[in-house]
Amino acid sequence: MSVLFRSLRIAVALSAISIAGRSKVSSTAIRNMTSKIPSFTLNNGKEIPSIGYGTWQALDEELEKAVDAALEAGYRHIDTAYVYENEKVIGKVLKRWIDAGKLKREDIFLVTKLPPGGNRPEGVSKYLKKSLKDLQVDYVDLYLIHTPFAFQDIEGDLHPKNPDGTAAVDNSTDHVAIWKEMEKQVDAGLTKSIGVSNFNKTQLERIIKNARIKPSSLQIELHAYLQQNELVDFCKKDKIIVTAYSPLGSPGLAAFVEKFGQKIKLPDILGNPTVKAIAKKHSKTEAQVLLRFDIQRGIVPIPKSTNPGRLRQNLDVFDFELDENDIKELKSLDAGVRILNFGLFKGIENHPEYPFPDEIKK
Repeated sequence: MSVLFRSLRIAVALSAISIAGRSKVSSTAIRNMTSKIPSFTLNNGKEIPSIGYGTWQALDEELEKAVDAALEAGYRHIDTAYVYENEKVIGKVLKRWIDAGKLKREDIFLVTKLPPGGNRPEGVSKYLKKSLKDLQVDYVDLYLIHTPFAFQDIEGDLHPKNPDGTAAVDNSTDHVAIWKEMEKQVDAGLTKSIGVSNFNKTQLERIIKNARIKPSSLQIELHAYLQQNELVDFCKKDKIIVTAYSPLGSPGLAAFVEKFGQKIKLPDILGNPTVKAIAKKHSKTEAQVLLRFDIQRGIVPIPKSTNPGRLRQNLDVFDFELDENDIKELKSLDAGVRILNFGLFKGIENHPEYPFPDEIKK
């Protein structure tokens, strides 16, 4: 049995909470689970909790309440980004918890990301320091390059456009030069680990080949309909932990895309008959099955919810194990269905570092 599965079994055995089939778990019980949430080891020896709380598309008062609820439920891995425009809210909540003695800074695994507008060597330190100020911390645990492509750095405009409506991109993107600046942030103690997001295999290989400090994590869209097995296997060879955003299929993405005047048809992964049957078999929710599927494969899912009940349910995935047949059936759902290809940014496919050139619709 692999070390991963042994650690998961140990975590389950340690948990004395009988929660199978229950829709709610007491706050006290969940707090007791916090130390029992297994972690995965990054290639620099640091530990990353095996499930995190995603905060994309969550803002202001709603997010403040949700982060409070997430911490109360037991989440200790918080994922954000400069472009999410919610770092100040997250920082406010974390400071409140730390000042009250409910948490220590080292209890939290905090992730943020370099925005596309800062995707050049001089932007790395600039934007990380902005994020640290808003988050009210001295360091983050993981700093990621958010996208392989770059926008022009225009103050106050995260997604700049040209007069013709196309994305105002910067085509001079140099990943190796940017990565050297990322490494300097580790040296300076401003981040414990560094990685990338939305990069393809070729782009990741280029960084690894030229890195003094290798990427510790790759964050990508990953769910039952887009399992990205080749890329995941490549990362495992270099001991790069894969983090899965949209692990449940990103039900809220439609609202985001509408902001750009577009519409998108989202796949109903939670309603898939195979997923529903496995959930019924284990007396679990469909979301819990999908999250467990990631974790058992050594992938870190970061589901997002602002609903306290679902927050607790999403964390309640360590008291059961998918069997070999479950895994086989879930693997068979892979259909290469990418939900977010960044096509909402008009003309982005023309950027030399656009990551999905074989997938974009012409």
